[in-house]
Amino acid sequence: MTTDLVKAAHGERDLLPVATPARTRAALRDLVRPDRGRAVLGLGVLVAATAVGLLVQPLLGRVVDIVADGRPAGDLTWPVVLLAVVAVVQGVATTIGLGQVARLGERVLARLRERFVERALALPADRLERAGAGDLTARVTGDVARVAEAVRSALPEMARSILAIVLTLGALALLDVRFLLAALLGAPVQVLTARWYVRRAGPLYAEQRIAGGAQQQQLLETIGGAVTVRGHRLERDHTERTERRSRGAVALTLRGVDLVLGFYARLHIAEYLGLGAVLFAGYLLVRDGSASVGTATAAALYFHSLFGPVNQALVLLDDAQSAAAGLARLVGVTDLGDGPARPAALPRQRTAPAEDTGPAEGAEPAAVTADGVSHSYLTGRPVLHEVSLVLRPGEHVALVGTSGAGKSTLARIVAGVQDPAAGSVHVAAGGREVPVALVTQEVHVFSGSLADDLRLARPDATDAELRAALTTVGALAWAEALPEGLATEVGEGAHRLDPARAQQLALARLVLADPAVAVLDEATAEAGSAGARILERAAEAALAGRTALVVAHRLTQAVAADRIVVLEAGRVVESGPHEELRDAGGPYAALWRAWSGSRAAPHP
Repeated sequence: MTTDLVKAAHGERDLLPVATPARTRAALRDLVRPDRGRAVLGLGVLVAATAVGLLVQPLLGRVVDIVADGRPAGDLTWPVVLLAVVAVVQGVATTIGLGQVARLGERVLARLRERFVERALALPADRLERAGAGDLTARVTGDVARVAEAVRSALPEMARSILAIVLTLGALALLDVRFLLAALLGAPVQVLTARWYVRRAGPLYAEQRIAGGAQQQQLLETIGGAVTVRGHRLERDHTERTERRSRGAVALTLRGVDLVLGFYARLHIAEYLGLGAVLFAGYLLVRDGSASVGTATAAALYFHSLFGPVNQALVLLDDAQSAAAGLARLVGVTDLGDGPARPAALPRQRTAPAEDTGPAEGAEPAAVTADGVSHSYLTGRPVLHEVSLVLRPGEHVALVGTSGAGKSTLARIVAGVQDPAAGSVHVAAGGREVPVALVTQEVHVFSGSLADDLRLARPDATDAELRAALTTVGALAWAEALPEGLATEVGEGAHRLDPARAQQLALARLVLADPAVAVLDEATAEAGSAGARILERAAEAALAGRTALVVAHRLTQAVAADRIVVLEAGRVVESGPHEELRDAGGPYAALWRAWSGSRAAPHP
């Protein structure tokens, strides 16, 4: 996290949005629409499988009648054979239907994941940082897991259960409508139970997701800043914060357990009431001669067979509520990615970081104009105050100032990574807007070969072009010395690159991308003293022929720049070449004295 965002990190989190139930349902329909044919096929096969399975109860009732009437054992042959045929047909059809539903679910889940990642990557970085890494992490892990679990288990079972309930009630009506009326005596209890549960489960699971995100955010902040925490002896304070948020998450989980236990208790009452009514109705109908013992047996078996589907459907409300809460949080992010563009007064620049932008063939240096740029992360706490800055084509400008002066914020706005609260930024060459490449001190080495890592900037780059880019930033020697040269696997679980080499890799990607304008935000800060000069030379070579804005971590970078701009409390207080500012006795001179100490000033 950059210095300018520390205030936001310690303020109240502006969590990412959660979609409304109506919007969530609309998004789900949109996700399913491309596979409507598969959905219809799967549902049709499951209907057939369930309908065939309903023949079991009348066949068993037939067996009861044969035995009760004292008929020959041979009369049982056909009912038994038909029972076997029903079992086989139902098993095959159920397998096919569930397979279609499962494929549908996985395709929808994959589509949701891809859309979520695509939108999350397109969000402004400051929006994600205001929400906190914990909120996004909780959504991409816990919420996706909940939805995935529902898709893989709850969705197929829910489909089967609902079909079984509807068709079984229809079968009871065919036996005798009085059996159906008796069975429905338990329905009010089940409906009231479902309503009681749904009203409480939705808000509770939403709270659980938020509490889980807050817990993860606290853990990430504590672990990520462990050195600072120990340095300021804040271990007890952070432990108490983590414990407090963990207790909150556990308390919500226990509330969920109590809710589920109450849910089951009410369901059992409905089961006993319905079964008692059906048995009593069977007794009366058999006594009056309106139904045979076999028919009454079939009715009782039908109702008993409803225990599983009804309970399953109602119990799946638990998974459905949890998954719905997770889906609403995921849809909230996908919708945020589709949000409205900035007002016309704040023109949007097409930008890409050095790791992602494509090449700009024959790029010429561009001019950068920042006009009245203001920004704040928290209301009432501005970071930049109407900053105006012009970079002439091919000019290298160093941005310096004390910590918290707004350097990184201005660099990110110029790069187009985040939007200013007011003002505008124009980047143009030859009368057209051009992309800007950004290299920060937080560089990621992607898993894969070193060559593939480089080709993220230009997928069609040849091996010769990769070597030329590495040569430019002084990295070819160590790259070819790797076990397999450019084919060496790097990143997590493979060959690890130290911070200086990772930064050289990012600068080589910058060379391959060949943007007209580049922004370096303390891009040499991760190197130690021994690697600092190497990275500074690499950065200088990578920026040759480009317009560049450099947030200078070391003032030797400022000395080498064409011009130095000094920020103080979010305002430009000085601008000029090194010698002029050094001798002026102003803020830059004070910074220079503090930084250089007894060292002689290097020549620009």
